Parts: sequence; C-alpha cells; structure tokens
Amino acid sequence: METTREFLKGLGVEISEGGHRRWPDCVKARIVAETLVPGATVNDVARRYDLRPNHLSAWRRMAKDGDLVLPAPEAESDFAALVVFDVEPTPTVTNTGAALPAIEVMAGSVVVRLDGATPAARIADIVRALGGGA
Repeated sequence: METTREFLKGLGVEISEGGHRRWPDCVKARIVAETLVPGATVNDVARRYDLRPNHLSAWRRMAKDGDLVLPAPEAESDFAALVVFDVEPTPTVTNTGAALPAIEVMAGSVVVRLDGATPAARIADIVRALGGGA
C-alpha cells in the first residue's frame, strides 16, 4: 500500500529529510478547490492530505485574496455551447440614450461584459481564457 509520503511525492510535493513539505501552488489550488465542493469540509480534505486544517484554511484565504489561482470547476452546465459569428452590430440603447452591454460571458462568479460590437474571435478568446472551451 502506498504511504502518505509516496502519495504526496506523486502529487509533486517536495519532502525534505526532516519531513518539511513544500507544496507547489498547483497542488495547493487543487486541494483548496476540493474544499469548495458541496458537502466537503476543510477537516475532511485536510485529513486526506495529512494537513492541519488551519494550514488548509490559510491556503483558502490566499485563494480568496487572489494569491492562489484555483482550477476551473468541473461541473456540468445546463447552458448550450457557445456559438459566435461576426455580424453588423445593432446597438441596444436605454430610454436615457445610454448604451447597454449586449454580451455577458459568465464563468463561475466571473462575469465579463462586452460591447455588442466585440468581434467573434475576441469573444472566443475570452471564453477559452475563462476555461470554457478548447
């Protein structure tokens, strides 16, 4: 059976002779993401990786502060695939004459608002950057 040390080294964690662990940011991010799954607890996830819960909580704070970038969630979506193509823009205007954003791209809690004249290639680039397609 695989030991905890072997398991962690397989993830890319560097373990010194004295037992000190150096966790790559990508591993920290993946572990933090596991705590965000519905029903998961910090204590359970910390136990799985032989971590102290307060250590994992510190990583969660790093993610919240933007110091640790989490992987995109692997949840299925109820939305249709994105199909974009260039057409002549039709501006949408309010009663006050102010232009409204015609396109919203949403990925998790991130919302990117774009003008209706944004080229299709640019929209596709943004969606890929947000992890929404190949």
